[in-house]
Amino acid sequence: MSTLTVSRHFVEASLSGAERLGLDSRALLQEAGISPDLLRIEMARVSSDQFSKLMQVIWQRTGDEFMGMGPRRARSGTFATMCALVVGCQTLEEVYQQAFRFSRLFEPMVSMELEIFGDRARLVTRIEGSIHDPDYFLRESILVIWHRLGSWLIGQPVELEKAEFDYPRPDHGDEYRHIFHCPLAFESDCTALTFSKRFLSAPVIRDKPEMRQFLKTSPADLLSRPDESNTWTGRIRGLIGRDFSKPMPDFDWIAQELHTSPQTLRRRLKQENTSFQEIKDLLRRDMAIYYLAHPEIPINDIAERVGFTEPSTFHRAFKKWTGVTPGAWREGERGDLI
Repeated sequence: MSTLTVSRHFVEASLSGAERLGLDSRALLQEAGISPDLLRIEMARVSSDQFSKLMQVIWQRTGDEFMGMGPRRARSGTFATMCALVVGCQTLEEVYQQAFRFSRLFEPMVSMELEIFGDRARLVTRIEGSIHDPDYFLRESILVIWHRLGSWLIGQPVELEKAEFDYPRPDHGDEYRHIFHCPLAFESDCTALTFSKRFLSAPVIRDKPEMRQFLKTSPADLLSRPDESNTWTGRIRGLIGRDFSKPMPDFDWIAQELHTSPQTLRRRLKQENTSFQEIKDLLRRDMAIYYLAHPEIPINDIAERVGFTEPSTFHRAFKKWTGVTPGAWREGERGDLI
């Protein structure tokens, strides 16, 4: 089961192109198993499974892999064709060069270009023509998909050193901390991801059968389910686990398990734009949201499952995380919000 959640912002942003094309966003949400009423909660979140399904629904209904936001339509199957080409490459550098050559076949072009300087590599967004992307969703998606596809092909996350954007920090900019896990720069001269050049020589380890399996749910899963296994955040989430009914491990124990000092680990987490306390809080929040989607589990039981001895403490914490009580959240899930 995936217990990661996605902010309401990204749900609504993903629908903007479909709405522009005249599609009914409520119908799209319902088809993806998301209650439109839930989105009336300002700090609402949906499960990564629901978000992945919504992406697939939008692509199917619009017949456009740019979801109505690009300078042109990207017909269904464009991404899969690019993947079929790059899976035969030897290294990550070849993957990014081949993907760029493929994207240039379409006009206007929407792509990312690999630049190498010294011991650094950079993927720079190249978009020709005018786009309809008021919430930056298309631009964010391109960055995320190219980065995570490359990571999947070489079987290890490409650790980012910097993410930069040629636009001002958006209202949802705080969410970028959990997407890119690296220093962020807004109002830059380009939109790009920088990483160590050493990743470019990493061999492609996936084959065609694996790619066929991967394409059953991608690129939707690339957007909704980050591979955090190689980030400090992801490793800590793994060590904490999902059973909060027993005492949570302390920071010193975590540092010891990760073979590092507490001071170094704090510094690493700061570089990933987070903290131990935030990791624990977000894990509990996401687990609580996961359990609240199961109406057969009483709210008091959920409080205990996510590590609260007193239901009242859980209610206060959940309201701080989401702006509403667990009961109101469950009503939103059911579509019972007044």
